[in-house]
Amino acid sequence: METLSFKLSAAKRAAGTRAQAIVGVVASGNLEVLLERASPPDVCTIDIATAAHGFGAVWEAVVRDFVARRAAGGLRISVNDGGARPDTVALRLAQGIRMIEEPEA
Repeated sequence: METLSFKLSAAKRAAGTRAQAIVGVVASGNLEVLLERASPPDVCTIDIATAAHGFGAVWEAVVRDFVARRAAGGLRISVNDGGARPDTVALRLAQGIRMIEEPEA
């Protein structure tokens, strides 16, 4: 298991008031993403646990692009990866942002 951690500056705070959101499942080719409002408003921290070793540069490119494109400030994001492709990672991160921005039911 390889663990990666990124602490990135975020231009905008994540909208909404939901305290946390979880999307995806840990399975082959998929991943689980937990988002929590636990970082300063201008910071996004992302911790990744993955069984696929040696892809740190790819992960960094994907999460930097995500934080640049989305309002991710204030979030601590935990990823449990089951060998997902970068496009699946980007999809799950976008789903997580959408879910944490929604009002709680």
